[in-house]
Amino acid sequence: MAAIARRTLLAALGGAVAWPLAARAQQPAMPVIGVLYGVSAAEWTEHMAAFRRGLTEIGFVEDRNVAIEYRWAEGHYDRMAWMAVDLVGRRIAVMLIGGNTTNVRAMIAATQSVPIVFTTGVDPVAAGLVASLNQPGGNATGLTNFSSDLGPKKLDLLHEVVPSAKMIALLVNPDNRVVLEGEVGRVQTAAKRLGLETTLLKASTANEIEAAFASAVQQGVHAAYLSSDLFLLSQRQQITALALRHKLPTVSSWRENVRAGQLISYGTDDLEMYRRAGIYVGRILKGEKPADLPVQGPTKYELAINLKTSKALGLEVPPTLLATADEVIE
Repeated sequence: MAAIARRTLLAALGGAVAWPLAARAQQPAMPVIGVLYGVSAAEWTEHMAAFRRGLTEIGFVEDRNVAIEYRWAEGHYDRMAWMAVDLVGRRIAVMLIGGNTTNVRAMIAATQSVPIVFTTGVDPVAAGLVASLNQPGGNATGLTNFSSDLGPKKLDLLHEVVPSAKMIALLVNPDNRVVLEGEVGRVQTAAKRLGLETTLLKASTANEIEAAFASAVQQGVHAAYLSSDLFLLSQRQQITALALRHKLPTVSSWRENVRAGQLISYGTDDLEMYRRAGIYVGRILKGEKPADLPVQGPTKYELAINLKTSKALGLEVPPTLLATADEVIE
């Protein structure tokens, strides 16, 4: 499915490479920003509010001096190809995109005349999004929280809270190949170091998530590690309910999951990343080139713990860990 979407995007956007600069200059007085994400609009309300705050900081207010066209794939990554085609056809001034690294990479490769700002959780150099962090080159730059690289640290935290857990389920979205091929390998290596066993459970739909948890229970899994995938984030209510029902402690990258009732998260402040993305988009609208804007990384990592959940699971969170937490939910 991902390969088909990639071919569709490359074919449909091929003509965009040849757009003359004169055509770009004929855009309306109010520039248009294209926003394309793999999640739903409802799921990304806070992120978009943070993005617009960044835009406002640099002088752009939606519907006053800039327009924004939103497209949401709602977890169906294969939709992102034709959504991108639709946005490019509207002669957008700059694109904000995220949700599936494969489609972001295809978009960058095919649409060299449209500036792109991406948000991602992977190393954008290793993923082929930019030539280097300091000098992106080409038509794209963006922000990364390197959440895929935090896998060993997240597993360490889970092991610290649940030292008795020897079998860990790794829940992944098989449609997110970059995460599947990068993050999972690092977590499996870390698990071996800790003397833990892992089982890989794949899910790209709500039904598959249900089946994955059923399989975890059948295999005697003691805890679950959630990979850094936006679809899995969007399904946090379902995942939380299943984890609590089956008494499985979880660790992920997002504090939203902990606020929903999962046990631990370790990652960055995503809303701050989107605020900075808004500033980057604004700078491009003012004439700066993506090639000259270094890819920005995280400025801080945050630990969140849900004590109510730990008590429900019969777990004792070490006081030393609680003392270092940025958010504790009681």
